[in-house]
Amino acid sequence: MPKMKSKRGLMKRIKITGTGKIKRGHAYRSHLAPRKTTKQKRHLMKATLVHKTDFKRIRFLIIK
Repeated sequence: MPKMKSKRGLMKRIKITGTGKIKRGHAYRSHLAPRKTTKQKRHLMKATLVHKTDFKRIRFLIIK
C-alpha cells in the first residue's frame, strides 16, 4: 500500500505548536472588509487554535 500523502493546501494554512496543537488563521478577513468594524478586523488578524472537536479530523489530513 502506498504512503498516505498529507494535504499540502492545508499544510500551507496551519502551523503546529511546540505542544502539538494546531494554529490557524481566522476567516472573513478580506472579503467585504470596509463594512467590518476596525475592532472586528483587528481581532481577525490574530491566529487561533483549532477547536478540540476538529483536531482529530485535521490531524488525519496532515499525517505524512
